[in-house]
Amino acid sequence: MTGVGAPPGPYRIAAERLVARCWGPRDPPLLKDAIDSSLDHLRAWMPWACEEPKPLQEKVELLRVFRARFDLGEEFVYGVFTPDESEVVGGSGLHPRIGSAGFEIGYWIRASRVRRGFAAETSAALTRAAFDVCGVDKIEIHVDPANVASCGVPRKLGYVEEGTLRRRLPPMRPGGPRRDELVFALLREEYESSRLATFPIQAYDAAGATVVGDSVSAPSTRRRSGSSRP
Repeated sequence: MTGVGAPPGPYRIAAERLVARCWGPRDPPLLKDAIDSSLDHLRAWMPWACEEPKPLQEKVELLRVFRARFDLGEEFVYGVFTPDESEVVGGSGLHPRIGSAGFEIGYWIRASRVRRGFAAETSAALTRAAFDVCGVDKIEIHVDPANVASCGVPRKLGYVEEGTLRRRLPPMRPGGPRRDELVFALLREEYESSRLATFPIQAYDAAGATVVGDSVSAPSTRRRSGSSRP
């Protein structure tokens, strides 16, 4: 957590090519499609993907939990969507795993959208939101060192490599070896002098009020017809 009284994560964040927002009741089929179409890709790095595919109803219950924790200010898990919100590009989040002063950012991208910079764009948008809206002092990104593509995201964004924690990550499968974890971090003073401080986003709170109102490309501000306001 970011401390008692700290502002929560924005419910909706629009960047140039994507929308990151709190999961809603219409999203389970889109999430299931993104995961089920990407199983081989996700199972290489995400232990939870080794338990997929799961029934749609389990996705319904999972997203209810994510929304409840979001509303309570406990954890901010985002769906990452195309600008019209018709497809799930992946998932991300601001996770309170590193203490009261900051967040850890995690991310995954569906197989059909990899190698197009979506993980970097998502992480840049969430970095801006975490520092400027939530007021955190530090953000970390933790990566399996063997995941070269994922390691490239914090490096591209200017995060500082702090070190490798040995045998910190859980096994990919029960009984397997524990994995090392490479830690990248960005402090507030580093953020304030970086290009991420001016990364353009539009961010909105639970009532739809603007909390960051940069100018971004028109496609990222369009909403899918009939989609619920976060």
